[in-house]
Amino acid sequence: MTQPWMRCVLILAAAYNLLWGAWVVLFPLAAFSLTGLEPPRYPQIWQCVGMIVGCYGIGYAIAATDPIRWWPLVLVGLIGKVLGPIGFVYAFLAGDFPLEFGIMILTNDLIWWLPFAAILWSAARGNETTAQVQPASVAMRHALTQTGQSLWDLTQRQPALVLCLRHAGCSFCKVALQDIASQRKKIESKGVQIILVHMALEDQAERLFAAYGLADLPRISDPHRELYRSLGLGRGSFLALFGPLVWLRGIVAGLRGHWPGRLAGDGFQMPGAFLIHRGRLVRSFRHRTAADRPDYPGLCNTNACQTIQPDVALIKEETVHAR
Repeated sequence: MTQPWMRCVLILAAAYNLLWGAWVVLFPLAAFSLTGLEPPRYPQIWQCVGMIVGCYGIGYAIAATDPIRWWPLVLVGLIGKVLGPIGFVYAFLAGDFPLEFGIMILTNDLIWWLPFAAILWSAARGNETTAQVQPASVAMRHALTQTGQSLWDLTQRQPALVLCLRHAGCSFCKVALQDIASQRKKIESKGVQIILVHMALEDQAERLFAAYGLADLPRISDPHRELYRSLGLGRGSFLALFGPLVWLRGIVAGLRGHWPGRLAGDGFQMPGAFLIHRGRLVRSFRHRTAADRPDYPGLCNTNACQTIQPDVALIKEETVHAR
């Protein structure tokens, strides 16, 4: 996951911090003379700031050897580069710092926001497992509900709407559960059973589903995302998880009471909904963004299930894009 540009960014950041820190330690009054600010009574305090910045430079040099492995150093640096401008704005509005002093904020902090954030994003996505994806027919046999029944056996009896949820603390996971609760009768009237797949611990899932009156539904805990991956669900891109539309719908969800909660599962995992019968993937909806809301009753068209034979394995599916 490490890219050459990451090392270049961190080497530049290390060099800049070391040079800037040395400049402040050796010439503590130079910055005040350049900006016309009254020199401090105790320049040793400003020299301590230079020393701290120089130490950050050493940290960036270490991180440059393996940016993905040493992402905590990058995170600490980014936090400092975010808090620094906040402090400057406060001091400027209070009349303590001239605007000219902000030049150092630009070079010390702002220009590093985007590359540091990109490194952290890559590090977070770098935790993706490299385990081999199981065939869906195998994963369904291994996926067990809270009562010990396999997903494969359940789909032999009647069609199933299998809802693969995002992490349990996600606002959109809660919206999906509310949608299922409100549309449950309509879905089940089509002869379709509802099965919930999640990444949380069993007790966490039970409490969450009970809040929406869904605790009696079959549920499958898949913390390692084996079933997710076997059904073609991967991790989302930045826009799929944090794009403008996602933010807008997230705010709307929050105003309706679906506020984000504690992360329980992989926060990058994308959700999906699947109509499965006798081991065959009949119809599917794979979310393009985390905020998509499928038409669950529309997905449960059981007419497509009538010609399925018991021994038919998973075949090419019909993808449904319903919003």
